[in-house]
Formats: sequence, C-alpha cells, structure tokens
Amino acid sequence: MRRKIAIIGASYLQEPLIQTAKAMGCETHVFAWKVGDVGEKSADFFYHVSIVEKEEILQQCRRIGVEGICSIASDLAMLTVNYVAQKMGLVGNSLEATYLSTNKSAMRAAFWRAGDPSPKSCLVERAEELELLELAYPLIVKPTDRSGSRGVTLIKQPGELRRAFEEARTASFEKKVVVEEFVGGKEYSVECVSWKGKHHFLAVTQKYTTGAPHFVETAHLEPALLPESEVCRIKQVVFHALDTLKLENGVSHSEVKLEGGEIKLIEIGGRMGGDCIGSDLVRISTGVDLVRCAVQIALGEAPDLAQKDHGGAAAVRFICGPRDLERLEQLKRQAPELVYFCSPLQPFDHEVTDSAARFGYYILKGGTAERLAAFLEE
Repeated sequence: MRRKIAIIGASYLQEPLIQTAKAMGCETHVFAWKVGDVGEKSADFFYHVSIVEKEEILQQCRRIGVEGICSIASDLAMLTVNYVAQKMGLVGNSLEATYLSTNKSAMRAAFWRAGDPSPKSCLVERAEELELLELAYPLIVKPTDRSGSRGVTLIKQPGELRRAFEEARTASFEKKVVVEEFVGGKEYSVECVSWKGKHHFLAVTQKYTTGAPHFVETAHLEPALLPESEVCRIKQVVFHALDTLKLENGVSHSEVKLEGGEIKLIEIGGRMGGDCIGSDLVRISTGVDLVRCAVQIALGEAPDLAQKDHGGAAAVRFICGPRDLERLEQLKRQAPELVYFCSPLQPFDHEVTDSAARFGYYILKGGTAERLAAFLEE
C-alpha cells in the first residue's frame, strides 16, 4: 500500500519534492492556493487551501491519514509543516525551533544568548524607534519573516533609514523589521541534514549576488572555493548554531559570511535551500539526493547519506537581464558540455529587485569548481 505524504506548497520549488515522493512510491497530497502552479497538476491529490491555514490542513491530514508532511525551500510553509507534525505525532521540529528558525529577530536573540557569532541587530516595529538605534553604519534592513531577498536593503547613512524601514515593513507578514550592522566579506551557504539531533554536513555553497542595495542572488557554486581548514571551521560554527535553534530533524540551509578569517552567521533556515541548491547542486556535486532525504525524514526513516557517484562541480546562474542571456549563449559555444539544464525564460519586462523577479536560470555540471567559477562573474 502506498504511503501517504502531505506536501505544503505547489510552486516550481516544490515540484522536485512531489516527483521524488512519487518515485519513492508515495501518494502525494499537496496543499496550496490555486493559482495554476505546476504542483496542482503533478500531485496525486491537490487541495485548494492556503499554506498558512494550519488548522484546516491539520484536519485534512488527519482525515487522509498522512504518514509524513514536508516542504522545501519555504520558511512560511515550515510553520504549517511542523505544526501539523507536532499535532499528529509525525517527525519534524518543535514549534519553538520553527519560530527561532523562521523569525530573524528571534534567531538573532537566540544566537546572542548562545554566543554564536552574528551581526549586532535590533527589532523595530514603529518608525519612531529608528531614532533610538545604536548601530554602526552601514546597515542592513530586512523583514523579520521573509526570504529570497524580499524587502532587504543596504543603507549607508541615516537619511536612507526611514524609506528602507517602510519597504521592509511592507514586505513583512508580521509588520516587523530587523535592522542590523552590515557584515562584509564573501557569502556562503551550508547544506546539512539533521536526524534525531545529529547533524550531517554535505556541502558549502559559494554565493554570488548583485550587491547593494538588495543583494539579489545571481549564482551559486558547489563546492565553494575554500580550503578544507575553512570548511571545517564553518561546519563547527553552523553545527553549534543548529543546536542553538533546536533543529533536530530535516534539511537545513545556513548562510554565513567570511571576512578576514572571521565567520558571521547571517541566518539559518530549517528547510532545504531554494535556488536549485538542494534539489540539484548538492545531488550533482556530492551524490546525495537531498530531496529524497527530506521525504525519508518526514516518513520517520533515517536519511540515506551515502555519497554515490557524482558529476563533479555544479553551479546555477540566474538570468537577471540580457547580459546574462548573452553569457549563456557564449557558454554554449565555448563549453556546451557544461550546460546541464536551461529553464524557460520570463519576459524581460520588469526590474529584478528580489529572487522571485529573476527571468530564468541555467545549471552547469562537470569539471572543477574553478572552471565553473569562470562563468559566474560577480
């Protein structure tokens, strides 16, 4: 008999999860607002229910008799995933861990209490509170509860603070904002799997962005161009921080910055990273199927972390304008063997100010990280 699994979200981000669960013999029950997303058709059963409607989804999951629930690449979905898991006695993380790993202000406070290295920050709810901040410029202003660079702005002087605050507050679900001191250096993400409180390191991903003011991610590379000694130091910092956030089960995506030998935690998501990192890059570069691990953990099974044959280095580059498309055509001429996948393109009819506004992407596979890095200019 097929095992029943609930999946929260139906966008293209969840499609690898839906397909992997089906390939593993699961019956997929997908919950999302009906807007024509791919998961609405690929799911075995689709339910027109917003991903934030925790109680309704809980009742449906009880009626269906699901044996697991999960989502990938979405902080918002994890609120519902772990709520339902807790109520039904399924595998997940505690509600406290969910709050700490989805609310940036609570995360910063937890890091400060535990001595985890992270930027000095303040929670701001009202514009009048901006006058009381005792932080050193430049500053990063961002919503407490969003991801994908939404509402994030770098400001260099006090005259820019009010506008950045209003932009971040508008983007926030709870209408609260984190203002923190800017940390320089290169940015990386760390992909891990946790099972019954034990953390397993898989990869460090090197991140490329547009830079100020919004830091939209333009590319990712695995493995990162770092010496093993630095990777070991980053892993130790991240493992301690995962314990601080009380994340015990599932895939995690941690963002850090490295400058002058100093490591700073930017934020940690208690879910798989988006931007093709978890669904493609980890699998290509390490041989571990991270999406399969997410399904296994949700069903109460130990994740399969055996590093099988892999295809060398992997990278994804996002198309944010015509120049990126030109680079792709150049790559197809110079090294076509590296082009693994190209997504459909959206019309170039708007400005890219966050990750959701990018026009498409392509994945590179093979060779060394150094070779792929040549095609991932800042």
